[in-house]
Amino acid sequence: MELIIVLIISVLSLAFAVWLTTNVLKNDTGTAEMQVISNAIKEGAEAFLRRQYKTITMLSVVFAAIIFVLYGFLRAHNRADPVSPLQMAGYVTVSFIFGALSSGIAGYIGMWVSIRSNIRTASAARSSLNRALQIAIRGGAVSGLFVVAMSLLGVGGLYGVLSRISDIADHPEKIPFLIVGYGFGASFVALFAQLGGGIYTKAADVGADLVGKVEAGIPEDDPRNPAVIADLVGDNVGDCAGRGADLFESTAAENIGAMILAASLAVAATRMGTPFVRGLIGVMLFPLVVRAFGLIASIIGVMSVRTREDADPMTALNRGYYVTTVLAAIGFLGGTRWLLYSEKKPDAWLYYFACGIIGLLMSVAFVFITQYYTEYKYRPVKQIAESSQTGPATNIITGIAVGFECTALPVIVISIAIIASYYIGGMVGLPGSGLFGTAVATMGMLGTAAYILAMDTFGPITDNAGGIVEMSQQPDEIRVKTDRLDAVGNTTKALTKGYAIGSAALAAFLLFSAYLDEVRNYTIGTTSPAAEMFVGDKPTVNLAKPEVFVGALLGAMLVFLFSALAIKAVGNAAYTVINEVRRQFKEKPGILEGTDKPDYARCVDIVTIGALRQMVLPGILAVGMPIAVGVVFRLLGIGAETVAAFLMVGTIAGILVATFLNNGGGAWDNAKKFIETGMYGGKRSEAHKAAVVGDTVGDPFKDTAGPSLHVLIKLLSTITLVLAPLFI
Repeated sequence: MELIIVLIISVLSLAFAVWLTTNVLKNDTGTAEMQVISNAIKEGAEAFLRRQYKTITMLSVVFAAIIFVLYGFLRAHNRADPVSPLQMAGYVTVSFIFGALSSGIAGYIGMWVSIRSNIRTASAARSSLNRALQIAIRGGAVSGLFVVAMSLLGVGGLYGVLSRISDIADHPEKIPFLIVGYGFGASFVALFAQLGGGIYTKAADVGADLVGKVEAGIPEDDPRNPAVIADLVGDNVGDCAGRGADLFESTAAENIGAMILAASLAVAATRMGTPFVRGLIGVMLFPLVVRAFGLIASIIGVMSVRTREDADPMTALNRGYYVTTVLAAIGFLGGTRWLLYSEKKPDAWLYYFACGIIGLLMSVAFVFITQYYTEYKYRPVKQIAESSQTGPATNIITGIAVGFECTALPVIVISIAIIASYYIGGMVGLPGSGLFGTAVATMGMLGTAAYILAMDTFGPITDNAGGIVEMSQQPDEIRVKTDRLDAVGNTTKALTKGYAIGSAALAAFLLFSAYLDEVRNYTIGTTSPAAEMFVGDKPTVNLAKPEVFVGALLGAMLVFLFSALAIKAVGNAAYTVINEVRRQFKEKPGILEGTDKPDYARCVDIVTIGALRQMVLPGILAVGMPIAVGVVFRLLGIGAETVAAFLMVGTIAGILVATFLNNGGGAWDNAKKFIETGMYGGKRSEAHKAAVVGDTVGDPFKDTAGPSLHVLIKLLSTITLVLAPLFI
């Protein structure tokens, strides 16, 4: 029954997303001039994604073959395996391919709707701010609903199929270990989608800003800038397709990790004579059920968004978020009472409900913390803007300081959430109940994921709408409306990055716990060196061992090296864009005079080729290094524990560096926008030029390296979870 409910809600949510799509597409597409700009954006985005997905498909096929060979032929059979090695290889490989395919589809659909919502938002702004707001948020909601619903359908569908197979049906608690490949496949595609999209969007942005704003002195989104179409395309391939794939892999991997811990809890409860009323299946499917209830909450939240013409659109979006949060909490209450009730431990469900509320409150806290550090009405951004008066150097120094400072509050919030949910869950009094409490907190935080992703996709839709209005030379009063929506969109994009890193932190702890649980299952009662990691049921990772310490050091190093490669990739791709824009201005002086047209397509093609070439090396490094560490240290007899240290410290470093990059870059961006409101001399002042330089430095921080680290953190967890048997 639980699985049927999950599948029904997921299918209905997809149907509602299709209805939203038709609702958005029936709106007016504006003037002929607006359609020319919109079509150029659409063609560029679709062309990039076709070429990017072709590259990702080839990489995915190669890695699927590697997984099959490793599982089927190089790994010895273990008594904990539910099926033969070849069957294991088949199940894990198929789930990997299915996860990769689903992640790609989710990202593409989000972008497909986004590049058709932008012109309709721009057109609606000519008559109504409220209508433009509703089109943009509903266009974004299509992506959010598709991502979460497809994740639930994928995990739930795989579980349903495997539970019907005779060899496995008697051991349902082992099914999550057979579908971990689904989460890994989603992570694999998300990493390259986020990397490629992030490199594209920021290479184009940097090229357009440095030559257009700083050198030529023309406004943002000016039609005379040859890189402006590439910049607008980048908003879609990075912030829509990339982030959609990112959050898809988050939901998929975390659902599977939570199911693994739920299975351990339910088995332990049965052994102790305190079973849950809904049994093993009910507890295992709890994460999927409450996430399905979250879909319903998000749908209602999206449909509640509306604003007055003179009101702040951010207030309307926040109101929708609060509606979603309250309804998700109510759904959590019903889900915990239904599936986590035990007659012999009647208060267990209340403890777990409290854990879920902790997760929801953590998501709200991250929204406010990110607002504080990235909105220009608060101290950090104002300080950066003020420092711009003395040049780019002081702007960058202050921005870096703000970036370092902004790691403190998120870490404190994450720490409180993990410890509180662990101890409250532990009050249930079952083996593993504390760890499951942290899993429930993660589910709570992800309860609003569909609405959060809608807010994220809202950003590039309104950004593109503003660009279309500017480039088609619409009246100033229309640009004022789209500027208001664009400013809100910049805030929502920053908020969702904060949410993403918070969910990544909880997810990483959840998946790390699932990894340890898998190692224990494979080593219990054996003489394997990995069995020494466990004292009774308690795992230990001893950093005093030289090999384990080195593994931890390598995990931290990976984060910094990966970030360096991602940022450098933007610089390399931007270099070619800058030279191309300069060439066009030099060879066609009429472009700046408005008598000649720039070659937009040439810039789009240059950025596409550069982004696809530059994304491969950091992606291969991220996938290959955890495998290399596990295999090499296994030869030294300590593979599983070294990988645990690698995963643990790599996750910690990733959370801190991603927070620094995301919020530091966002603060630089809004410091520039604060000056553009008229502060410190306004546009074209010396302070503004300094702020543009700072914003350019922050661009690859907040839109390439930072978001890619979200994926890296979870990729490390999913790849070690999938390949754990090879490290033992």
